[in-house]
Amino acid sequence: MNVTQSRQTRPTLRWRLMLSSATMLFVELALIRWTGANVVHLSYFSNFILLGSFLGIGIGFLIPAERGRWIKRWAPVPLALLVVLVRVYPVQVSQSSGQVLYFTSVRTSGLPAWVTLPAIFLLTAVIMAAIGKITADLFRQLPSLDAYRYDLIGSLTGSVSFALVSWLRAPSVVWGVIVAAALLALGGRRNIWRYAVPLTAMVAALLVETTTTGISWSPYYKIQLTTLSTHPPEYQISANGVPHQNIAPLPVLMQKNSPYRQAYDETPRNPHRSVLVIGAGNGNDVAVALARGAERVDAVEIDPRLAQIGTQLHPSRPYADPRVRLHIDDGRAFLERANTKYDLVVLALPDSLTLVAGDSNLRLESYLFTQQAFQAARDHVAPHGAFAMYNYYRQSWLVDRFAGSLDAVYGHAPCMTTFARNAAVLVAGMTTADQTCARVWKPSGPVPAAATDDRPFPYLLHRSIPTLYLGALAAILLVTLLAVRLTGVRIRSMVRYTDMFLLGAAFMLLETKNVIGFALYFGTTWLVNALVFIGVLLAVLAGVEVRRRLRRVNQLLLQLLLFGTLAVAWIVPVHAVLSLPFPARLAAAIALAFAPIFCANLIFSDRLALAADPTSAFGANLLGALTGGALEYLALVTGYQALLLVAALLYLGAFTAMRAARRRSAARPSAPRVTADSGTRD
Repeated sequence: MNVTQSRQTRPTLRWRLMLSSATMLFVELALIRWTGANVVHLSYFSNFILLGSFLGIGIGFLIPAERGRWIKRWAPVPLALLVVLVRVYPVQVSQSSGQVLYFTSVRTSGLPAWVTLPAIFLLTAVIMAAIGKITADLFRQLPSLDAYRYDLIGSLTGSVSFALVSWLRAPSVVWGVIVAAALLALGGRRNIWRYAVPLTAMVAALLVETTTTGISWSPYYKIQLTTLSTHPPEYQISANGVPHQNIAPLPVLMQKNSPYRQAYDETPRNPHRSVLVIGAGNGNDVAVALARGAERVDAVEIDPRLAQIGTQLHPSRPYADPRVRLHIDDGRAFLERANTKYDLVVLALPDSLTLVAGDSNLRLESYLFTQQAFQAARDHVAPHGAFAMYNYYRQSWLVDRFAGSLDAVYGHAPCMTTFARNAAVLVAGMTTADQTCARVWKPSGPVPAAATDDRPFPYLLHRSIPTLYLGALAAILLVTLLAVRLTGVRIRSMVRYTDMFLLGAAFMLLETKNVIGFALYFGTTWLVNALVFIGVLLAVLAGVEVRRRLRRVNQLLLQLLLFGTLAVAWIVPVHAVLSLPFPARLAAAIALAFAPIFCANLIFSDRLALAADPTSAFGANLLGALTGGALEYLALVTGYQALLLVAALLYLGAFTAMRAARRRSAARPSAPRVTADSGTRD
């Protein structure tokens, strides 16, 4: 293609590249949410899909332009197969592992895990390889930075689109229609029938799911509402295929030995005039608080759909009572912002059943169970007040961990009451005189160390990476090596892009650290998570725009700036940021999170502009991101702050490889080169 032809077709190429990139990110986010909602394994290991996506996209970029046309022609087929497979064989499992704790035990259904998980991973990789190949073929027809720029704009569009779909609580069939329309536009007239048939099957399968009685979507879950009885009215709410909550009438909630009333029975001197309920759900705890004479109840629930169901269906109508203030918010974020003191603070059965994002091991409630969170809750307990928490803990060591944390925070052992199915209630008064116990907690063995804000993994007994994860990650890396080889890419030929590989791994760790940081500072809500991803893409795009306007960049200066920003992020303690007023906290969080990303992407953009084969370089970078996603599990041992050190080491390795590549390039005879922005020869 000559320069004139390139310029004539460039606007069309840009639009198609934006559409392809937007589709790629939208499909990735949709697969993470939808498969996790239907396969219980993935609710607790959701970056399984993310790693499969990075593998597929990386392979799509590494396949040479003249090869792999078949995967483009049949791109929708693996997507339709995955949707139909998951719809026909949804997985609900009972997890008995002592290493990774799943609270709720449900019956086994679907195919065995050793069949389901590899099938989903491989199909995800093939799906994303097909869309990645479409994107890569468009990418290589534009100058590298121009292509990267429009790839990022497309990614932003995809991210914002999925955030909008989540905000509207659109059902899965809407996601499918959006993806089908985008793929049909990308496939063109030649592939209309090849695309139309599998895409129709996919949309039909999602339509069946959407029209199933009781199914709805929140920003976090696929929710199914089931009527258990009509007289009295009682309902069960399942989230992501797991029984989650029951809506029960007040007489049932107030039965003797009910965990809902235990906090009140064990604090008889407490007037219970003001009550804070964190994890209010459908309103059971709120109804009990009102029945026990509360004059004010602040009900905090992160999921708007659960609160809406309770508002519509709870027989006691607790959310309609003027004494109740409903807050759709993250519980920890509410504690950090509020100044009110309460006679009773109730941590009411918070069990999210899902992770915050596809690239973190953080669950929605993780920051409610750290030592710092228990201290934040105590700061809101009035004199002579009390704190209570309950759940189906299943493991005695978990009860000991939480009770030990309360012992440390309140200075005395809490009351402990156990019920059937391993339910336990812990109640801690501000003093021993403020609690009346039939039984005081005594440890059943060595008390596990408390979870912390840096290592918020309350359900992991030891500082270790469970063998379940190690085995899966090892299999993923092995599949990656085989897939790269089978696509005809010589691994030795990728050595020249070792620096790009390491840059991708380091960047992935930075992105993960930012998701975690913002979740702690502002809450683990879907909106905060979406804004972080959008902010990351904007910071990356800003780096590209700055690089496009510079003839040269001082790599050494940029590298020093990057290590400087990483050092500042490492040195500044989390509690110092949390203690700031909201505007200052937001400014500090943005500076600490996005300054390293901006510097890193300036370096990456400069390297991409000078790459002899930008598409292959980008593919190597994506495979590096896959490796970074695997390295994120180190946080289970080290905590999240240490990921900054790992990222710094990866960047150091990348810069060393970059200098070696430049020395090799300088030793070769010079040749005409196509510039990154002009498309002309210099």
